[in-house]
Amino acid sequence: MKTNELKFDGLDCVQPASSDSEITGGYTSDLLSDVMAHLKEGEALLTIQAHKNTVAVATLMGAPAIIFCHGRIATADVLEAAAKENIAVFISANSQFETTCRFAKALGI
Repeated sequence: MKTNELKFDGLDCVQPASSDSEITGGYTSDLLSDVMAHLKEGEALLTIQAHKNTVAVATLMGAPAIIFCHGRIATADVLEAAAKENIAVFISANSQFETTCRFAKALGI
């Protein structure tokens, strides 16, 4: 699925990627060292950690998208950093569990 095709109830795209990237799966975690150890290139990151370090880790790991859960807000500096790295940013008002389930269903997993 491409980043511009990712849609499900409760998900809002607050910043599309400048070029549409393929999402091959996802990884849900709030511990950035865990993300660095386990997120695979092409997977979206689902987290509540809405800060620039999250963008840095997503960039390092090759994530095409970040989904901030529990209604976390992506600040201007986060959006700017993500735009520079061509990472789409989404916000979900739902819990991480519910967002992860809906994400998996959208991907057909």
